[in-house]
Amino acid sequence: MMHRALIVDDEPTQLRLLENVVSRAGFTVETASGGQEALDRLFDAAAPTIDVMLLDIMMPEVDGLDVLRRMRPKLPQLPVVVLTSQSSILTVVEAMRTGANDFLVKPASAERIRSAMTAAIKSDELVGEIEHVSTEMQNTGFSGLVGTSETMVSVMELARKGARTNIPILIEGESGVGKEMFARAIQQASDRADKPLVTVNCGAIPENLVESILFGHEKGSFTGAVDRHIGKFEEANGGTLFLDEVGELPLDMQVKLLRAIQEGEIDPIGSRVPVSVDIRIISATNRKMEEQISEGAFREDLYYRLNVFPIYVPPLRERISDIPALANHFVTKITKMEGIGPKTIAAAAMHFLQAYNWPGNIRQLQNALFRAIILSDDDELGPASFQHLSESMRAEITAHHSPDLEKIETPAQADLDTSGVGLINMYDGDGQMRTLAEIEKEAISLALKHVEGRMSEAARRLGIGRSTLYRKIAEYGLEG
Repeated sequence: MMHRALIVDDEPTQLRLLENVVSRAGFTVETASGGQEALDRLFDAAAPTIDVMLLDIMMPEVDGLDVLRRMRPKLPQLPVVVLTSQSSILTVVEAMRTGANDFLVKPASAERIRSAMTAAIKSDELVGEIEHVSTEMQNTGFSGLVGTSETMVSVMELARKGARTNIPILIEGESGVGKEMFARAIQQASDRADKPLVTVNCGAIPENLVESILFGHEKGSFTGAVDRHIGKFEEANGGTLFLDEVGELPLDMQVKLLRAIQEGEIDPIGSRVPVSVDIRIISATNRKMEEQISEGAFREDLYYRLNVFPIYVPPLRERISDIPALANHFVTKITKMEGIGPKTIAAAAMHFLQAYNWPGNIRQLQNALFRAIILSDDDELGPASFQHLSESMRAEITAHHSPDLEKIETPAQADLDTSGVGLINMYDGDGQMRTLAEIEKEAISLALKHVEGRMSEAARRLGIGRSTLYRKIAEYGLEG
């Protein structure tokens, strides 16, 4: 089934770019060039139902917040992803209070737009990026990378070794795992630390502008080229060039990138003379590059040039023991940044954060905490602060447990907030999925503690018969 998306933006060029990205992601796309036009479309009872809306905040006359305020009473369930500039982060808070499901900071890459819209449809998840939180933590090097799990320690040690060389590094991993943070840490630990680090999001550049942005152009080289433009390669000369989402580069640009790496020189558009550059290349991708190569979407020779020193950053679900440190780190940063008094995370809420699967990885965790902090008036973040993740959590539990366990309550329900009761972890300390028997045993044990040993009540809560409960208690040695 193809979902229908409504894209709302008053800038014609931006509207066309977004329409292209969203349609390529498999959505049926409709557009509106302003807030009133969007409202007219949403309230048109004869038109097809809109499944998700991508909404610009800053628009004349009827802005994005007005659209949210006026549509929510009639369309309370419509998923909305808002687009905002870096300078309007406070507006994001208001948008969230008004009913936005998610937000993205402009310019957002194609991958982030796709993942945000898909997640908004599935559940009320927050998978965007708080740009100024990330910016505040950009200059801390390896000390800014939080994590003490065996996996994380191993990856950081590998990255430190890579920093001591000058060879190309390819950082692979899912969206949101912190690939750019690793790139910055590597640059700051290298002998080019005092030279520029220039970042290019290859997935966010329109195809017709990629060559000009990377390699530059001379005045008059094409219509609209009124001045000479220095490309990112020249801008990074002497330093480091970070090519984020390098797998999104068009094939013709891959050829030119390969030549630039091999020859150490570039050809700006309209220039008769090549320009020599001395740069260190770090690239990153969330794509499976071998599949890209087999499908003819990425050049094999370029891949081997970029992948001289590979680093794989694991997803958050494979290092859940790092979540408490990460969560506390973000809470401290966000409260300080927003001028809010200190906040802590309750034990039951931390159990939930460790049990959740985090499809959006560290970026999603960061934003979930941002949302919880902004919307909570309490000094302690409890399970109720993360209700926007509860439905997704329930779906995960139901998908991986037997019918006997389907009635385990999520943190959104009041019963979880009792002393000593937490959520059941799907994964062990090493990030491996636990067996069904282990999960079932823990579920029964928690249920018995919660109802103070009352067998009938425990059986009712678990949705099983008393005889089944007695049998399982004996089977798992829980009699004592």
